[in-house]
Amino acid sequence: MKTTIKGITILFALILVGCGGKTEEKKEEGFSVQRKKAATEQPIQTNTANEVKASERVDMTTKGVGPIKSVDLSPEIDQTMATTGKEVYDQMCLACHRIGKKFIGPPPNGILERRTPEWVMNMILNPQEMVQQDPLAKDLLKEFNGSPMSNQGLTEDQARAILEYFRTLK
Repeated sequence: MKTTIKGITILFALILVGCGGKTEEKKEEGFSVQRKKAATEQPIQTNTANEVKASERVDMTTKGVGPIKSVDLSPEIDQTMATTGKEVYDQMCLACHRIGKKFIGPPPNGILERRTPEWVMNMILNPQEMVQQDPLAKDLLKEFNGSPMSNQGLTEDQARAILEYFRTLK
């Protein structure tokens, strides 16, 4: 048994010594061409540095595509509705959306500072048509690597409760 272990150890050491430490000198044969840019070439400028990500873009005019045409928000947050909204959010949305950080989908905090309540509710209730017809939803789909939001089959009351919960997030 000891002989076998010694043999394997010696074989392993020989393999390590045989594979390591070799340096080969590179021979420069032939010729090489070094090109310089012509003085008349202008660098190509793109707008990507100046473009705002879809998740950060502010659009307080679009209502989106779907059943919600108008939402009236009271000045005070309805805490009971917000609690219900948090429960629905934790059960149905948390798999893809994290508060405060980009995940599979965008974070919900601050969404009502960038989107209308109607747009948010239509995105919750009608994600397939929104991605097909709403330019902002299309851009979000691109930004989040083509991961479409799935329709969770929520009711308008559940979507409204989630919206109220979003109002509590800063």
